[in-house]
Amino acid sequence: MQAILVTERLAFTPITRGDIDRLTDLDSDPEVMRFIDRHPTPRKAMAAQVEAIIAEYARTPGFGQWIARSREAEEFLGWFALRRTAEPGHATLGYRLRRVAWGLGLASEGGRALVDYGFREHDLDRITADTMAVNERSRRVMTAVGMSYLRTYHEEFVDPLPGTEQGEVEYEITRTAWLLRRTPSR
Repeated sequence: MQAILVTERLAFTPITRGDIDRLTDLDSDPEVMRFIDRHPTPRKAMAAQVEAIIAEYARTPGFGQWIARSREAEEFLGWFALRRTAEPGHATLGYRLRRVAWGLGLASEGGRALVDYGFREHDLDRITADTMAVNERSRRVMTAVGMSYLRTYHEEFVDPLPGTEQGEVEYEITRTAWLLRRTPSR
């Protein structure tokens, strides 16, 4: 399948029905899901999510969720997402990687590529991302892609994960901040 975005080490391709088992396996790893959900995503639920993702491609061209593969071996590493919100000029960044891809800078590399893509190709005003406050790894990725801490907020959960009491954090990068990062200093 043709990659929609390529970095030094990653290739992003549209999600297809053929990815359901890989995505289900990803969401079945308790460490991957540690800050997301207490339970793995059942295959049937994943199949429904994949159908929604495919439909999203048609509704919001250039936005959505993509499979991330290594450029060299074409190995499935996880997914990245850049999704429009109801707010004009705003999108959210998301990512989920297999443990084999952790600690290699791949989340930062893919996140930076999507931030650049969002501002360059879609003229966005701002991109945000959020995670649990206790998820230090994800917070480091958000900082590495150029985002700054925006706020802490609290949500109600029926079965809260450990650390929920510390809240969720939102990070943001604006077009202005992105442009300043790209401008060489004199």
